[in-house]
Amino acid sequence: MALGVDIPTIGSKPRPGTGAVQFKVDLLMMIRLVSSSLLGALLWTALPAQAQEQAAPAEAPAAATTAKSKGEYLATVGNCHSCHTKPGGAPFAGGVPFTTDFGTIYSTNITSDPKAGIGDWTKEQFIRAMREGIDNEGKHLYPAFPYPNFTKVSDEDLNAIYDYIKTVPASTYVPPENKMPFPFNQRGLMAFWNALFFKTTRFTPDTQQSVEFNRGAYIVEGLAHCGACHTPRNILGGEKTDLALSGGTFMDEVSKSNEVRPWYAVNLTPSQDGLKAWKQEDIVSYMKTGHGGRVGSHGPMNEVIAGSTMKWTDEDIAAVATYLKGLKPIERGSTQAKFSDRELGRADTVYTIHCGTCHLPTGMGSTPGNELGAPLVGNPVVQGDDPSSLINVILYGVQVISPAPPKGWQNMKAFDNVLDDDEVAMIANYIRTQWGNKGSKVTEEQVEKQRLN
Repeated sequence: MALGVDIPTIGSKPRPGTGAVQFKVDLLMMIRLVSSSLLGALLWTALPAQAQEQAAPAEAPAAATTAKSKGEYLATVGNCHSCHTKPGGAPFAGGVPFTTDFGTIYSTNITSDPKAGIGDWTKEQFIRAMREGIDNEGKHLYPAFPYPNFTKVSDEDLNAIYDYIKTVPASTYVPPENKMPFPFNQRGLMAFWNALFFKTTRFTPDTQQSVEFNRGAYIVEGLAHCGACHTPRNILGGEKTDLALSGGTFMDEVSKSNEVRPWYAVNLTPSQDGLKAWKQEDIVSYMKTGHGGRVGSHGPMNEVIAGSTMKWTDEDIAAVATYLKGLKPIERGSTQAKFSDRELGRADTVYTIHCGTCHLPTGMGSTPGNELGAPLVGNPVVQGDDPSSLINVILYGVQVISPAPPKGWQNMKAFDNVLDDDEVAMIANYIRTQWGNKGSKVTEEQVEKQRLN
């Protein structure tokens, strides 16, 4: 990795003695940009007009074999496929809709097609887009395309990704135009946003930390862009850097309904409401298989794990796990809700009837030979500063990735047609305040907001 420091490139093996545990986090998602006239809102640039999709083979460069292997792996680490491939569409041809408060935005075609895609982009233009958010025509990209993270990626890795993209079969599909109202459709306003919140800089290792820690930091802060989802943002969509990786809210689909609702990307720091209760091997197993000793994957993370982290090398997953467990804890869910004995008694009854069989009266969930439900004690989804993901799980259930060692959590059924809003709130409040858990009060209004129309 061309950083001028002794840090392994993504995918390379660490030096002896650097350790190995596995993990990765996060999601390519939307950024809540701008409610002022300074700037525009989310996501990628979308090419104009919509055309019928056609695929045509691309000519791979003669010397692309090795570069393709490395570049393809790096694109996997960045989870590019998920955001640039619509269901049933050609790989990387774009057209994935993202519904936001600012309108609907469509991901772009990044295949090797010279017109619909980026096949005629030079390497310099590609790197400029990745590092500065400027396309081949000099237009600003919206920062939900995570160039604020990609700017930290090394020359070597960006070159490899570019060489790989050149081998992606061309598709002439043109995604629909973005549907963004004024002023969010004015890309030029992004210059002001960049001046406020964006700095072009390469990754700088922490000389006080190990090679493995720095390697994990390079992945998380750069290509994997975990902070895009797991860091809270200010009113203008800039990351609150003092709360980096401590949890963030974003919009995504619920229950395969084509309707979106808020989700909460959990606190990834080793705090009470984050990963404090997780051992490194729990994180590793979760990101490698979708299951761990603490929780099974669900919701938007299923796509991230199945499409990206499951395909990482053990060494890179280990490095990310080391980095996350080595972060300074940032407590976000510190406000503890208080309830009367009567309220807790009623909530205990509802919990016991609907949840106790799988999660147990102790909240400890499955035990060896009785793998039913994930532990609720110390669970970051349960204790999240924003309870939206917890409410989604109760309402719409959990479809975990196919069971794999060491845990095979059962799929959790949906309760949206079983429980009223007050009962969902009761269960959420009960598990957020029992067994040492800490969480703020969940209201019926919050539950109603998460329900489908």
